[in-house]
Amino acid sequence: MATDAFAGLADLRSGFLGATGDLERARGVLFGAPMDFTVSYRPGSRLAPQRVREASDVLEEYSLALDADLADHPFYDAGDIAPAFGNVERSLDRIREMARRVVEMGKVPLMIGGEHLVTWPVFQAVRERYPDVRVIHLDAHADLRADYLGERLSHATALRLVADELPPGRVFQLGIRSATRDEVAYARERTVFHPGRVLEPLRAEVLPALDGDAPIYVTIDIDVCDPAFAPGTGTPEPGGITSAELLAAIRAFGGRRVVGFDIVEIAPGLDPTERTVVLGAKALREAILSFC
Repeated sequence: MATDAFAGLADLRSGFLGATGDLERARGVLFGAPMDFTVSYRPGSRLAPQRVREASDVLEEYSLALDADLADHPFYDAGDIAPAFGNVERSLDRIREMARRVVEMGKVPLMIGGEHLVTWPVFQAVRERYPDVRVIHLDAHADLRADYLGERLSHATALRLVADELPPGRVFQLGIRSATRDEVAYARERTVFHPGRVLEPLRAEVLPALDGDAPIYVTIDIDVCDPAFAPGTGTPEPGGITSAELLAAIRAFGGRRVVGFDIVEIAPGLDPTERTVVLGAKALREAILSFC
């Protein structure tokens, strides 16, 4: 069960590998947002938070690549937000309140989605405390539509909602290989757009361009990876990066001031091999070890 700090917002059945029971000591707070109400193709990402936790049992708490152990990077698992089924705005309000409580404690919100729309309320909570935040977005899709089938709140509009709230050049988009003409035109005006590539521009251009103390929110859609590495996702897009590239990109944030992180769009039921949830768990472990 959640502690009193998150009473009425989150509940936990089984925790992520290596999570501490000491909230005060933790630098990061993990929570799930099991919502996939607005997906446009294949649903199922609402099941990801608990399945990623279960898959984390296959991992070691120690990362060979980072020479670091979760025992030395305390984080707290608060459980999952209870969505208001059928009510998108109320569900987003609950996620926002959870993230706000985490941020007000001075801790890093670490979220497992859910669809990509769940990034929006967490970003809002983070921006309240860090108004100069930069957002780094790894995804196969631009997610910059003004609306999708008439709906402004959609997993296809998540980064448009974010970018509309920030000055131009504060959102960095990497790995994109699917977008509409209008999305590309918007990106050229408002975001820093690196279609198709991730690791090279992240290391060579994006991170060097940021002040070393700049607050950073990192949002990762698992479909940035090629479906060969992450088939369990609602909108797979061929031509993506490898799982090794994704993990290397996460490690590249080591030493940076990451103030929020999420991984979204994992749909466990679409991958009977479970390699997508295992990749999600390992990506989360590397994130915790890199900046918590």
